[in-house]
Amino acid sequence: MDKIAVLIPCYNESKTIVKVVEDFKRVIPEAVIYVYDNNSNDGTDELARSAGAVVRYEYQQGKGNVIRRMFREIDAECYIMTDGDDTYPAESAPEMIKQVLEHGADMVVGDRLSSTYFQENTRPFHNFGNSLVRKSINLFFHTDIKDIMTGYRAFSYQFVKSFPVLSKGFEIETEMSIHAADKNMQVDNVIIEYRDRPEGSVSKLNTYSDGFKVLRTIARLYRTYKPMSFFGIIAFILAALGVGFLIPVLVVYAKTGMVPNFPTLFACCFTILAATQAFFSGLILQTIGQKNRQDFEMELQAIEERKKRLDKE
Repeated sequence: MDKIAVLIPCYNESKTIVKVVEDFKRVIPEAVIYVYDNNSNDGTDELARSAGAVVRYEYQQGKGNVIRRMFREIDAECYIMTDGDDTYPAESAPEMIKQVLEHGADMVVGDRLSSTYFQENTRPFHNFGNSLVRKSINLFFHTDIKDIMTGYRAFSYQFVKSFPVLSKGFEIETEMSIHAADKNMQVDNVIIEYRDRPEGSVSKLNTYSDGFKVLRTIARLYRTYKPMSFFGIIAFILAALGVGFLIPVLVVYAKTGMVPNFPTLFACCFTILAATQAFFSGLILQTIGQKNRQDFEMELQAIEERKKRLDKE
């Protein structure tokens, strides 16, 4: 088991990967630097290897797929995840590592938004999207993560080995944040200096398509992790519609003893029935979710025992 592992997912980062590897080797010389190449065609893998990194490959395209492979294959007491585009300073890594190894943090977030991100990043929709995602997740999941979309993070062994990676692309950071919030893991924020990509380095993130995927991921995970709230909202809306259209029918019936609009009556009854089903669906799924959280706590104990065995070996 490594003491510290630096994980760098890469796709066509030949302009910057050597500097990134050398910076982390200089700042944390005791760490093992892993570069996972994701079908690069510009020689990123050879450059990383020449700089002293351990190079491995993931052939399914997408950042989420790369991180899944990393988390499965590497055992370490502390993990640092960064990008290969030289936008995150290696100098912040020791503080993030300290939060994991000495303060028991499960995930440490490299917070760009509280420092230089909005000055360095010149893409306004990126800035708007980051703020929207952060506010949405902190509101829906009752947490206080300062930067949801950052690619600079530190993790404990327990987090890495208990995190079920489902996302395939850039929405993986959103999934990590929501998982940590739902499972009541200790999340710390460390403010970092952000710098935009150097000239000649091209972002792989598409503002609109990847932004839509992130918002869809938030909705999907909200349904999964907060089923009572999700289905409760649906139940409330359906019930309000059903009762709203039913009241005029009842008023006419009270005055005349007749129901002139049977289609409206039937529609209202079915709508109220659907609201009832949504409510009880949320209630059942909430109970299942509570049992899953209990099982997760037991799984953490098993992971801790496995970590102790690896330490002895």
